[in-house]
Amino acid sequence: MPLLAYKEQRILSPQQLRKLSEHKYSCFSASLLDPLLQPWWNWLVAQTPLWLAPNLITIVGLMLNIVTTLILICYSPNGVEPPPRWTCFLCALGLFVYQSLDSIDGKQARRTNTSSPLGELFDHGCDSISTIFVALSACISCQLGHYPNWLFFQCFCAIALFYCAHWQTYVSGTMRFGRIDVTEAQFSIIAIHLVSAILGPEIWLTKVGFGKIELWYGPAITTIVCGVISLTYVFSIVVAGGVGKNGSTVAPL
Repeated sequence: MPLLAYKEQRILSPQQLRKLSEHKYSCFSASLLDPLLQPWWNWLVAQTPLWLAPNLITIVGLMLNIVTTLILICYSPNGVEPPPRWTCFLCALGLFVYQSLDSIDGKQARRTNTSSPLGELFDHGCDSISTIFVALSACISCQLGHYPNWLFFQCFCAIALFYCAHWQTYVSGTMRFGRIDVTEAQFSIIAIHLVSAILGPEIWLTKVGFGKIELWYGPAITTIVCGVISLTYVFSIVVAGGVGKNGSTVAPL
Protein backbone atom coordinates (compact mmCIF):
# COMPACT_ATOMS: atom_id res chain seq x y z
CA MET A 1 0.00 0.00 0.00
CA PRO A 2 1.39 3.48 -0.90
CA LEU A 3 2.47 5.52 2.10
CA LEU A 4 0.05 8.36 1.29
CA ALA A 5 -2.91 5.98 1.06
CA TYR A 6 -1.86 4.36 4.33
CA LYS A 7 -1.81 7.73 6.07
CA GLU A 8 -5.27 8.57 4.75
CA GLN A 9 -6.76 5.30 5.94
CA ARG A 10 -8.79 5.72 9.14
CA ILE A 11 -9.17 2.97 11.68
CA LEU A 12 -12.10 4.71 13.37
CA SER A 13 -14.73 6.80 11.62
CA PRO A 14 -15.34 10.42 12.70
CA GLN A 15 -18.58 9.34 14.38
CA GLN A 16 -16.78 6.59 16.32
CA LEU A 17 -14.08 9.05 17.39
CA ARG A 18 -16.77 11.47 18.59
CA LYS A 19 -18.54 8.75 20.55
CA LEU A 20 -15.21 7.67 22.04
CA SER A 21 -14.56 11.20 23.29
CA GLU A 22 -18.04 11.30 24.84
CA HIS A 23 -17.67 7.97 26.64
CA LYS A 24 -17.88 8.12 30.44
CA TYR A 25 -16.77 5.24 32.62
CA SER A 26 -19.57 3.88 34.79
CA CYS A 27 -19.03 1.28 37.50
CA PHE A 28 -21.11 -0.44 40.18
CA SER A 29 -19.63 -2.78 42.76
CA ALA A 30 -21.29 -4.99 45.36
CA SER A 31 -17.99 -6.74 46.13
CA LEU A 32 -17.47 -8.11 49.63
CA LEU A 33 -13.77 -7.23 49.75
CA ASP A 34 -13.67 -3.89 47.94
CA PRO A 35 -15.00 -1.84 50.90
CA LEU A 36 -12.44 -3.47 53.20
CA LEU A 37 -9.60 -2.68 50.79
CA GLN A 38 -10.60 0.91 50.01
CA PRO A 39 -8.57 2.37 52.94
CA TRP A 40 -5.46 0.56 51.67
CA TRP A 41 -6.02 1.74 48.09
CA ASN A 42 -6.73 5.32 49.21
CA TRP A 43 -3.56 5.38 51.30
CA LEU A 44 -1.52 3.89 48.45
CA VAL A 45 -2.70 6.41 45.85
CA ALA A 46 -2.05 9.25 48.30
CA GLN A 47 1.61 8.15 48.41
CA THR A 48 1.83 8.10 44.61
CA PRO A 49 3.57 11.14 43.04
CA LEU A 50 1.27 13.33 40.98
CA TRP A 51 3.67 13.16 38.03
CA LEU A 52 3.27 9.37 37.75
CA ALA A 53 1.01 8.58 34.80
CA PRO A 54 -1.92 6.20 35.49
CA ASN A 55 -1.02 4.09 32.44
CA LEU A 56 2.49 3.64 33.83
CA ILE A 57 1.01 2.35 37.08
CA THR A 58 -1.08 -0.11 35.06
CA ILE A 59 1.81 -1.42 32.97
CA VAL A 60 4.16 -1.77 35.96
CA GLY A 61 1.60 -3.93 37.76
CA LEU A 62 1.06 -6.04 34.64
CA MET A 63 4.79 -6.57 34.07
CA LEU A 64 5.33 -7.65 37.69
CA ASN A 65 2.49 -10.14 37.36
CA ILE A 66 3.85 -11.51 34.08
CA VAL A 67 7.45 -11.76 35.31
CA THR A 68 6.54 -13.61 38.53
CA THR A 69 4.36 -16.04 36.57
CA LEU A 70 7.09 -16.67 34.00
CA ILE A 71 9.53 -17.49 36.81
CA LEU A 72 7.03 -20.05 38.10
CA ILE A 73 6.61 -21.47 34.59
CA CYS A 74 10.39 -21.76 34.14
CA TYR A 75 10.56 -24.13 37.11
CA SER A 76 7.42 -26.07 36.11
CA PRO A 77 6.82 -25.64 32.35
CA ASN A 78 4.31 -28.47 32.14
CA GLY A 79 2.70 -28.00 35.55
CA VAL A 80 3.82 -31.43 36.70
CA GLU A 81 7.13 -30.75 38.43
CA PRO A 82 6.56 -29.06 41.81
CA PRO A 83 8.01 -25.54 41.54
CA PRO A 84 10.13 -24.20 44.41
CA ARG A 85 8.03 -22.78 47.21
CA TRP A 86 9.57 -19.34 46.85
CA THR A 87 8.27 -19.07 43.28
CA CYS A 88 4.73 -19.59 44.58
CA PHE A 89 5.27 -16.88 47.18
CA LEU A 90 6.65 -14.61 44.47
CA CYS A 91 3.48 -15.16 42.43
CA ALA A 92 1.33 -14.32 45.45
CA LEU A 93 3.31 -11.12 45.99
CA GLY A 94 3.23 -10.23 42.29
CA LEU A 95 -0.53 -10.72 42.10
CA PHE A 96 -1.09 -8.63 45.25
CA VAL A 97 1.02 -5.80 43.83
CA TYR A 98 -0.76 -6.06 40.48
CA GLN A 99 -4.17 -6.04 42.16
CA SER A 100 -3.24 -3.00 44.26
CA LEU A 101 -1.82 -1.02 41.33
CA ASP A 102 -4.75 -1.97 39.12
CA SER A 103 -7.08 -0.60 41.78
CA ILE A 104 -5.35 2.78 42.07
CA ASP A 105 -4.64 3.62 38.43
CA GLY A 106 -8.18 4.94 38.01
CA LYS A 107 -7.92 6.86 41.27
CA GLN A 108 -4.65 8.38 40.07
CA ALA A 109 -6.28 9.37 36.78
CA ARG A 110 -9.10 11.17 38.58
CA ARG A 111 -6.65 12.66 41.06
CA THR A 112 -4.55 14.15 38.24
CA ASN A 113 -7.54 14.92 36.02
CA THR A 114 -6.19 12.67 33.26
CA SER A 115 -9.11 10.24 32.92
CA SER A 116 -9.85 9.28 29.34
CA PRO A 117 -11.63 6.53 27.37
CA LEU A 118 -8.29 5.43 25.92
CA GLY A 119 -6.90 5.09 29.45
CA GLU A 120 -9.84 2.85 30.33
CA LEU A 121 -9.24 0.81 27.18
CA PHE A 122 -5.55 0.46 28.06
CA ASP A 123 -6.42 -0.64 31.60
CA HIS A 124 -8.86 -3.30 30.47
CA GLY A 125 -6.47 -4.43 27.74
CA CYS A 126 -3.79 -5.04 30.36
CA ASP A 127 -6.35 -6.88 32.50
CA SER A 128 -7.16 -9.18 29.57
CA ILE A 129 -3.48 -10.10 29.26
CA SER A 130 -3.11 -10.57 33.00
CA THR A 131 -6.12 -12.89 33.22
CA ILE A 132 -4.42 -15.78 31.46
CA PHE A 133 -1.18 -15.41 33.47
CA VAL A 134 -3.10 -15.33 36.76
CA ALA A 135 -5.13 -18.41 35.84
CA LEU A 136 -2.08 -20.30 34.58
CA SER A 137 -0.03 -19.55 37.69
CA ALA A 138 -2.86 -20.82 39.91
CA CYS A 139 -3.08 -24.04 37.89
CA ILE A 140 0.68 -24.64 38.19
CA SER A 141 0.60 -23.97 41.93
CA CYS A 142 -2.18 -26.56 42.19
CA GLN A 143 -0.16 -29.04 40.08
CA LEU A 144 -2.94 -29.31 37.48
CA GLY A 145 -0.35 -30.32 34.90
CA HIS A 146 -1.19 -33.85 36.05
CA TYR A 147 -4.70 -33.23 34.70
CA PRO A 148 -4.31 -31.25 31.42
CA ASN A 149 -8.04 -31.21 30.69
CA TRP A 150 -8.75 -29.54 34.02
CA LEU A 151 -5.87 -27.10 33.47
CA PHE A 152 -7.36 -26.08 30.12
CA PHE A 153 -10.86 -25.84 31.62
CA GLN A 154 -9.72 -23.57 34.48
CA CYS A 155 -7.91 -21.23 32.08
CA PHE A 156 -10.89 -21.26 29.71
CA CYS A 157 -13.23 -20.35 32.59
CA ALA A 158 -11.07 -17.35 33.52
CA ILE A 159 -11.02 -16.04 29.93
CA ALA A 160 -14.75 -16.69 29.40
CA LEU A 161 -15.73 -14.89 32.61
CA PHE A 162 -13.55 -11.91 31.68
CA TYR A 163 -15.16 -11.75 28.24
CA CYS A 164 -18.70 -12.06 29.62
CA ALA A 165 -18.09 -9.34 32.22
CA HIS A 166 -17.17 -6.92 29.42
CA TRP A 167 -20.05 -8.17 27.30
CA GLN A 168 -22.56 -7.10 29.92
CA THR A 169 -20.70 -3.78 30.22
CA TYR A 170 -21.07 -3.31 26.47
CA VAL A 171 -24.78 -4.07 26.72
CA SER A 172 -25.65 -2.01 29.80
CA GLY A 173 -23.02 0.74 29.69
CA THR A 174 -21.96 -0.01 33.27
CA MET A 175 -19.21 -2.26 34.58
CA ARG A 176 -20.85 -4.31 37.34
CA PHE A 177 -19.09 -6.36 40.02
CA GLY A 178 -21.08 -8.90 42.02
CA ARG A 179 -20.69 -9.91 45.65
CA ILE A 180 -18.06 -12.49 44.69
CA ASP A 181 -16.17 -11.18 41.69
CA VAL A 182 -12.70 -10.32 40.43
CA THR A 183 -11.25 -9.05 43.74
CA GLU A 184 -12.41 -12.14 45.59
CA ALA A 185 -11.05 -14.36 42.81
CA GLN A 186 -7.65 -12.64 42.92
CA PHE A 187 -7.33 -13.02 46.68
CA SER A 188 -8.41 -16.66 46.44
CA ILE A 189 -5.56 -17.25 43.99
CA ILE A 190 -3.17 -15.39 46.30
CA ALA A 191 -4.30 -17.80 49.04
CA ILE A 192 -3.62 -20.78 46.74
CA HIS A 193 -0.09 -19.52 46.09
CA LEU A 194 0.52 -18.98 49.81
CA VAL A 195 -0.68 -22.50 50.66
CA SER A 196 1.72 -23.85 48.03
CA ALA A 197 4.52 -21.65 49.38
CA ILE A 198 3.99 -22.76 52.98
CA LEU A 199 3.04 -26.43 52.58
CA GLY A 200 4.53 -27.13 49.16
CA PRO A 201 2.70 -27.48 45.81
CA GLU A 202 2.48 -31.26 46.34
CA ILE A 203 -0.14 -30.63 49.05
CA TRP A 204 -2.81 -30.20 46.35
CA LEU A 205 -2.32 -33.83 45.25
CA THR A 206 -3.00 -35.13 48.76
CA LYS A 207 -6.00 -37.46 48.87
CA VAL A 208 -8.56 -36.87 51.63
CA GLY A 209 -11.92 -38.29 52.65
CA PHE A 210 -13.46 -41.67 52.05
CA GLY A 211 -13.48 -41.15 48.31
CA LYS A 212 -9.80 -40.18 48.38
CA ILE A 213 -10.45 -36.89 46.60
CA GLU A 214 -7.37 -34.79 45.95
CA LEU A 215 -7.29 -31.32 47.47
CA TRP A 216 -7.10 -29.49 44.13
CA TYR A 217 -10.74 -30.41 43.58
CA GLY A 218 -11.62 -27.74 46.16
CA PRO A 219 -10.43 -24.72 44.12
CA ALA A 220 -11.63 -26.34 40.88
CA ILE A 221 -15.19 -26.89 42.09
CA THR A 222 -15.23 -23.43 43.68
CA THR A 223 -14.31 -21.96 40.29
CA ILE A 224 -17.24 -23.78 38.66
CA VAL A 225 -19.77 -22.74 41.32
CA CYS A 226 -18.67 -19.09 41.39
CA GLY A 227 -18.47 -19.07 37.59
CA VAL A 228 -22.07 -20.29 37.26
CA ILE A 229 -23.25 -17.64 39.74
CA SER A 230 -21.33 -14.94 37.88
CA LEU A 231 -22.62 -16.03 34.47
CA THR A 232 -26.20 -16.11 35.78
CA TYR A 233 -25.79 -12.51 36.92
CA VAL A 234 -24.18 -11.47 33.61
CA PHE A 235 -26.84 -13.07 31.42
CA SER A 236 -29.63 -11.57 33.51
CA ILE A 237 -28.25 -8.16 32.52
CA VAL A 238 -27.63 -9.10 28.89
CA VAL A 239 -31.12 -10.54 28.42
CA ALA A 240 -32.75 -7.53 30.10
CA GLY A 241 -31.21 -5.27 27.44
CA GLY A 242 -29.12 -2.14 27.63
CA VAL A 243 -29.35 1.61 27.47
CA GLY A 244 -28.75 1.86 23.75
CA LYS A 245 -31.12 2.26 20.83
CA ASN A 246 -33.95 -0.31 20.97
CA GLY A 247 -32.69 -1.35 24.40
CA SER A 248 -29.90 -3.40 22.86
CA THR A 249 -26.42 -2.01 23.45
CA VAL A 250 -24.64 1.29 23.97
CA ALA A 251 -23.01 0.97 20.55
CA PRO A 252 -25.74 2.44 18.29
CA LEU A 253 -26.20 5.61 20.35
